[in-house]
Amino acid sequence: MIIGTRGSRLALVQTRKVAALLKEKGIETDEQIIKTDGDRFTDRPLYQVSTGVGAFVRELDDAMVADGIEIAVHSMKDLPTARPPELITAAVLPRDSPYDVLLTPEGLTIDELPKNAVIGTSSMRRRAQLLRYRGDLVIEELRGNIDTRLRKLEEGQYDGIILAEAGLERMGWTDRVRTRLDIDMFCPSPNQGTVAVVALAGTPAVKAVSLLNDEMSQIETKIERLVVRDLEGGCTTPIGSYAKFEQNGTKIRVRAEVLSCDGTKSIKVDEKISAGNWEKEAEALGKFLADSGGKLLAEEAVCHIRELKGEKGTN
Repeated sequence: MIIGTRGSRLALVQTRKVAALLKEKGIETDEQIIKTDGDRFTDRPLYQVSTGVGAFVRELDDAMVADGIEIAVHSMKDLPTARPPELITAAVLPRDSPYDVLLTPEGLTIDELPKNAVIGTSSMRRRAQLLRYRGDLVIEELRGNIDTRLRKLEEGQYDGIILAEAGLERMGWTDRVRTRLDIDMFCPSPNQGTVAVVALAGTPAVKAVSLLNDEMSQIETKIERLVVRDLEGGCTTPIGSYAKFEQNGTKIRVRAEVLSCDGTKSIKVDEKISAGNWEKEAEALGKFLADSGGKLLAEEAVCHIRELKGEKGTN
């Protein structure tokens, strides 16, 4: 079977892990690298990339549908909610760390950073959360793969950078982590820390890949998407969502929030739902978040991003 993947070191590590797991099941694979718009255009913020939603995904989707590539491996947080009907998310691997981490040359915490410290991130969510926590911070765009971002930090272009801890774990670089950000104040992106394996419908790959699925991680990721679905904000807006099984698997704690782009306003929920009725309860929680002002805040954020892009959006 052919596995499609981006060409970054992190993407290849994730893909080769999936290939190794499939090999343990007696399934041989070949790797095919496909370049995406998110990889090509590293000189601009993600919200300015032409494909918008799915900047790291669209070309892989197209190659699967047009060229018959049977499997693709993704950081699940990159997957848009709306998916081609020919493609099935056949497995979610056991989740790695969902946390954001702050990296600084001196190993400083966020509270120890000097006034007006320059922090690099490509995420509107992280930007908003950082400004909410410390309004004096100067947030500057940080693009490129994980290697490039670390190099820019080492060169002194930033006082600190924010990355997903999971990526550093997968690369074997956990020794670089000094400060893990509090998940209550820095709620991660939906599905952060999870790897999704997509299969082409109607092929043997669907059944093969499903052997790798972790049911609890799959349910958590579905909840994280359900609870922010009604916000209709897209992956570039400041939205966080995190679900975690607890209490012997009978309850799932769900945290979600939407912020203004400058971090001055936010709406959030933090509730426990029943594992036996998670879908309906997650949908109800998402409706409450949207109706409590979350949808309006998400719409304001979308309009602000359009203004940054120079688009003439309509309300």
